[in-house]
Amino acid sequence: MSSPIPDPARDHAADIVRAALGNPRQRPVVRSFFDEATFTVSHVVRDPGSDVCAIIDSVLDYDPASGRTAHDSADALIDYVKSEGLTVQWLLETHAHADHLSAAPYLQEKLGGQLAIGHEILTVQAVFGKIFNEGTDFRRDGSQFDHLFNDGDGFEIGGLKATVLHVPGHTPACLAYV
Repeated sequence: MSSPIPDPARDHAADIVRAALGNPRQRPVVRSFFDEATFTVSHVVRDPGSDVCAIIDSVLDYDPASGRTAHDSADALIDYVKSEGLTVQWLLETHAHADHLSAAPYLQEKLGGQLAIGHEILTVQAVFGKIFNEGTDFRRDGSQFDHLFNDGDGFEIGGLKATVLHVPGHTPACLAYV
């Protein structure tokens, strides 16, 4: 019987998860918001030891029939953050979304926080720029974001330590936050 071939990336990710879950003070408080129209979920992740949070994958409402956007889903996040007395430190994207529009710029205007995504968004921007024939006005340098994460980067949500994992698949820029 042969043993499985070791996968250093998988083992590294498992070590990060075990370390985070082993410390109750490092367990985030998570409130999830389901958007029925896009069948997606946004999350508010809170440091249990402070009032600091991050918002992950926010949704901007879009009506394809009219071509109009609305803020109902984002306003629900704002209402929650304000009712809980939270301070937004991060607006995190796991990838460039084709299934919904991001409300992160709207939320940043209303709540503050740094807008972040994976560094490989540069690859996605280059591809989309060509596909949609965007010309030189469409910036392909990630400057629409405050921070571009790389695999293994660490960051904090208040006192909660987090690690970025590059998990390409849906797009080359996909990230997981542990």
